Amino acid sequence: MTTVTLVGTRLAEAGEEFVYHGEASGCAGCPYRDQCLNLTVGTRYRITSVRQSGQTLDCAMHQDGVRAVEVEPAPIRANVPSKGAYAGSKASLMGPCPHTECPSHPYCEPAGADFDDEYRIDEIIGDPPHDYCMLDRDLTLVELEGDEQ
Repeated sequence: MTTVTLVGTRLAEAGEEFVYHGEASGCAGCPYRDQCLNLTVGTRYRITSVRQSGQTLDCAMHQDGVRAVEVEPAPIRANVPSKGAYAGSKASLMGPCPHTECPSHPYCEPAGADFDDEYRIDEIIGDPPHDYCMLDRDLTLVELEGDEQ
């Protein structure tokens, strides 16, 4: 489902992804609040198109202003337990990992995903980018479906 929202002009490009973090302190009293604060906090979004007819609007949080864009929930690449991981099944993340230097860390703790939630696996990507899991977890790299609001 596509939603129209406002993002900073530097981010306003089709294909860009971001995690919506909610209202910032500079949003108080803004006349564009309803158009800007209409997404789900913690969800990863992909910009599908930039509204070409729209103008750049002034914004207290974005130095170069904001533009109207269309967004949709984006899929999330993540490492999940290998057991039972197949396209169409549901999976949860294993939990936090302290090994931030590991090449798999961004997939073990992906932005826009929550450890307490279950996600449907859209596609199996394959082996994770690490050679060895320092927590001895048996993981598979997958693409999880984006949240449908």
